[in-house]
Amino acid sequence: MQGIWTVLLLVFSNVFMTFAWYGQLKLTQMNIGRDWPLIVIILASWGLAFFEYCFMIPANRMGSAINGGPFSLMQLKIIQEVISLTVFTLIVTFVFKGEAIHWNHIAAFACLIAAVFFCFLK
Repeated sequence: MQGIWTVLLLVFSNVFMTFAWYGQLKLTQMNIGRDWPLIVIILASWGLAFFEYCFMIPANRMGSAINGGPFSLMQLKIIQEVISLTVFTLIVTFVFKGEAIHWNHIAAFACLIAAVFFCFLK
């Protein structure tokens, strides 16, 4: 169960991370915040990143073998990166209209799946 909770917390964390990093671009695309000072954008992103950390830290603590969880640090990092790129791709596809997925993106995902496979080999 710890593994499932870890992955779910990482998914939530990465949703907040994606909006913290790229949400301001969507606001600009919608003609909102185009004239906001950079410091306001940074502070708003930090506010969202706070919630990212509220999910990321418990996920890493719960999932880490150091704390009795099922994953090594390397496995946690690989899982986090795959989740990060998957969440990013879904958000970009459905929120940022006009961003297409191409064959090379699919090939990159295949490489990530291979990375997860190799990371879990004994």
